[in-house]
Amino acid sequence: MRLSRFLLLAAASVLLPPVAAFADCAPIKFGVTDPLTGPFANFGKDQLQASIWAVNDINAAGGVDGCKLEIIAEDHQGKPETGIAVANRFIDVDHIPLFYGGFSAVVKAMAPVAERGKTLMFSVGANAPSIAKLGDYTYTSYPLAEVDMTAFGKYVHDDMHKQRMAVLYANNETGIPGSRVLIENFKKAGGQVVMDEAYDPAQSDFTGLILKVRAANPDVIHVHGVNTDIVTVMSQVRQLGIQTQLTSYQGAFSDAYAKQLGAAAEGMTVTSLAPSADQNPNVKAFLERWQKEFGRTANGLPYTQYFYDVPYIIRDMVHYLHEKNLPVTGENLRTALLAVKTFQGPMTGPTTFNDDHTVNKPVYVWHVKDGRFQYVTKIGE
Repeated sequence: MRLSRFLLLAAASVLLPPVAAFADCAPIKFGVTDPLTGPFANFGKDQLQASIWAVNDINAAGGVDGCKLEIIAEDHQGKPETGIAVANRFIDVDHIPLFYGGFSAVVKAMAPVAERGKTLMFSVGANAPSIAKLGDYTYTSYPLAEVDMTAFGKYVHDDMHKQRMAVLYANNETGIPGSRVLIENFKKAGGQVVMDEAYDPAQSDFTGLILKVRAANPDVIHVHGVNTDIVTVMSQVRQLGIQTQLTSYQGAFSDAYAKQLGAAAEGMTVTSLAPSADQNPNVKAFLERWQKEFGRTANGLPYTQYFYDVPYIIRDMVHYLHEKNLPVTGENLRTALLAVKTFQGPMTGPTTFNDDHTVNKPVYVWHVKDGRFQYVTKIGE
């Protein structure tokens, strides 16, 4: 499903502060694709909104050397086959040099299209380790599972003092690799994995799986899914009377999910790869912006912080090309990325693109207390 460019720009214009006249240059267009309909739209719409705000803020400050940034948004619905069609449209119809989006399976499907078109693609929020190996034109601006799950596996054992872990993971590109990294590092710290089982994220009844958890008698249950399935599994764990400590990763980080789970969410502990308002004052203003515009916190707040920062990376890459008097193409943007290498993001801090297409960031731990996520500590450094 294509989100009308005119609708997108109209929505942006409502939020755009007055700016000085732009230079006589064509807008610099790039693509954003995420699930804007379907079961993951609550995350996708907020991630797009964050990018719209970033573009508004950049344009309000004069754009890139006087040239406006412009988003072309597409809905991939969380489906790999739709993502392929979207990537082809970006390249063959819109002729844009760069696009970005999330969801591991979709990013993996789009990567060969980006490679074929020599179009730079950023993975933002997907965490499968294999994303680092998808070709010369696919980079992640978001840390992959080796970063947070390596640190978290040790933290659960050493700091939360858990010895027996049950791991339930979605049988997909997100659940499988993320849970493998966690298990490896929990065992390395001295823990025992008493249950390790996949589930179909599309199913709705997890009773049989949860009864196996009860029989395994863990002291911590880790659920590694996409997002909505995590809530369903955890809810049914509590409905069946199991009060064992629950953990997950950033995919479960949403006050809306905590509210949906109610008392079942209390104590749930997750990772985050983005700083809180205590670590970064820009995040405080970001949170206030969400409250002012929508009366709530962003769904999947840490992801929205990354989606806000990507237009700033684009701004700095394009500025590099302007200084070198080079056209804004996918090939040249890749050259700029490798030359500049480290970019300052207002929401997540510095991002350095490593030679192996990965990035590293601090890992933060949050837990649910009194119905909302609250910051606990920083780990892994």
